[in-house]
Amino acid sequence: MQITSKAYTRFFAGLFFALLLVSTARANTVTGSIWENDSTGANDATPANVPGTTPDVTFTATTPLDFQSNSLYTIGQFLNSQAGTTVLTGSGQLGNTLDNTLFDFTGTVSVTNGETFTAGHDDGLTLVIDGTTVINDPGATSFITTTETYTGPTGTESFQLVYGECCGAPADLEISLPLSSPVPEPSSLLMLGTGLLALGGGVRRKLFS
Repeated sequence: MQITSKAYTRFFAGLFFALLLVSTARANTVTGSIWENDSTGANDATPANVPGTTPDVTFTATTPLDFQSNSLYTIGQFLNSQAGTTVLTGSGQLGNTLDNTLFDFTGTVSVTNGETFTAGHDDGLTLVIDGTTVINDPGATSFITTTETYTGPTGTESFQLVYGECCGAPADLEISLPLSSPVPEPSSLLMLGTGLLALGGGVRRKLFS
């Protein structure tokens, strides 16, 4: 029996959903945390100064990171300067000042020994990949560009980027990080396989009904 246009529509709609599922599972982002009123970390942006307390704001962002406050100087205005940033917790803090804030970004990157990283920043930052400090410029500064070379192992590694904003507008952070694309989780693959089997069965029933 000939497949009807309705069966085709259902099949390709289901296939689109399955592909969307895989795409979502593979998406990767940077996770960010913010602590307010932290003059120590804001003036010395190192992993050792990241508080062990619950952050005031958490969010996700895509790469390259490109946050520019210009003359705007609230947490929300800073985060909104980059498209693709999603606030997870602490939305009530977005109207607060950026002054004396400490940011901690974490994620996973695919890196090569000898690869260079360039960051534009006002104020300080520290970039660590797989325990190797790549950029070490944690102190207060006007906007500068720092370029350093990664000397750690080639592969997929975790990273931590600590950024401090201490001393008045503007606040700027610009860096491109080669985020890795994780393989879809087994549960996602199982859902995909189940969905495709169901779709195939539906089309088969249309063929032979």
